[in-house]
Amino acid sequence: MSHTISFTKMHGAGNDYIYVFVPKNPITEPEKASILWSRYHYGIGSDGLILIDNSEKSGTDFSMRIFNNDGSEAMMCGNGIRCVGKYLYDNRITNKTQLAIDTRSGIKMLNLHVENGRVSTVTVDMGEPVLKDKKLLNTPDGGLIAGRVGDCIGTFVSMGNPHFVIFVDDVMSLNLSEVGETLEHNPIFPERCNIEFATIHPDGIIRMRVWERGSGITMACGTGACATAVAASVNGLASRNTIIEMDGGKLSIQWKEDNHIYMTGAAEKVFEGRIELNE
Repeated sequence: MSHTISFTKMHGAGNDYIYVFVPKNPITEPEKASILWSRYHYGIGSDGLILIDNSEKSGTDFSMRIFNNDGSEAMMCGNGIRCVGKYLYDNRITNKTQLAIDTRSGIKMLNLHVENGRVSTVTVDMGEPVLKDKKLLNTPDGGLIAGRVGDCIGTFVSMGNPHFVIFVDDVMSLNLSEVGETLEHNPIFPERCNIEFATIHPDGIIRMRVWERGSGITMACGTGACATAVAASVNGLASRNTIIEMDGGKLSIQWKEDNHIYMTGAAEKVFEGRIELNE
């Protein structure tokens, strides 16, 4: 059976997703749709599919589910959730500028910054970073700071999803596709891992590139930017307030005294469309 789905293509710092408002566009097999639609040249082209829905959980306004372009479901996406906020406000689904969004990584709080009736940037309370998690890292205590995995020295940080951050002298000269895929599937990461490589510039800006679990090389990763900022701080390489520059743009990351990470960045609409879905 086929039916037509309305979608919006959006991106945060070049991290692009297909957004669907589920109450008006039900999808029963999002894994399949994400694989088909995410293909560049043959589909819409994206890093994956994000479903926006109403939420029945107490204390929340809406919910989101994220599917990578390989069909796997992600826990959280910092760039994606900023666009969720913009989608809901700009389409007049809500008039609130503070939203609680239910994700697989817990409830995330959004503060929408509005200019001329549209959301321009969003600050997200990304929660507290976790440096030890035996479910996500196969070490005796579930943690790793400046430790070796394969040929790389890096630091493990969970932002609700696993990240391994490696600081190098020149991130732009790295063969990310080769090294990233190998590290993602290293047995030390039971559920695979997002891999970040970063270089700290003299002005304090951190230049980062990312290999995302389930998506490969992407222009940006919000949770990865947060993890990189945390790793830089715990290794004594940067302060708790940093700018992370990625292929798709910059994010401001603050690790405040409440131990929460606050990420601020732009959210952009690219285009709207309709596509046929066979289910």
